[in-house]
Amino acid sequence: MKSINERIEARIVRWKRGRIFFNNDFADLGGSDVIRQVLGRLTKEGKIIRVARGIYCYPETLDPILGGGHAIPSLDAIAKAIAKRDNLRIAPTGDHALNWLGFSTQVPCNAVYWTDGTPRRINIGKGRGILFKHSTSMDNFAYQSELMQLIVLAMREKGNGNLTDVEMSRIIDLLSKVSQEEFKHDIKLAPTWVQDILIKHYEVR
Repeated sequence: MKSINERIEARIVRWKRGRIFFNNDFADLGGSDVIRQVLGRLTKEGKIIRVARGIYCYPETLDPILGGGHAIPSLDAIAKAIAKRDNLRIAPTGDHALNWLGFSTQVPCNAVYWTDGTPRRINIGKGRGILFKHSTSMDNFAYQSELMQLIVLAMREKGNGNLTDVEMSRIIDLLSKVSQEEFKHDIKLAPTWVQDILIKHYEVR
């Protein structure tokens, strides 16, 4: 019989690098105290990364030419992993969508999401965090295309008539990556003025 230490480590190395995981991913192997001790040891040995309390990553290894080390998972990847674990729906707020699309030069300390779950903040370290804000608008979570979701939320945040030519060009480029099936479904979730703009440019692409 393998020890709990060996079984936990064996499970981790079977996973694809870059995977974010949690203490309870090993609940079938032993008690919570033992699991924390094992994950703490693996963190000290540099085999995994602790990104927040109870949240870890089996990290990708960076190219030695670029300095080596491990790649730190993005706040977005961590937020999606938490949502999957807790069976929540999340959607970026307008500010977060603007930043993701490159419409904002500010580098936020917090990645902010709407959720249909409980509002809370996850501290990631060095002043960074993930903030979940409760939303009662189910349209925020109904998009089939993540790109369409980001485009619509960013446009809503900017407001009608406030998009620059550069931003509009970026939106048109992203629209080319949205399938017709996704577009037909998601366009119904957008405000009327956003629909008018996107339909015009989607049809002429």
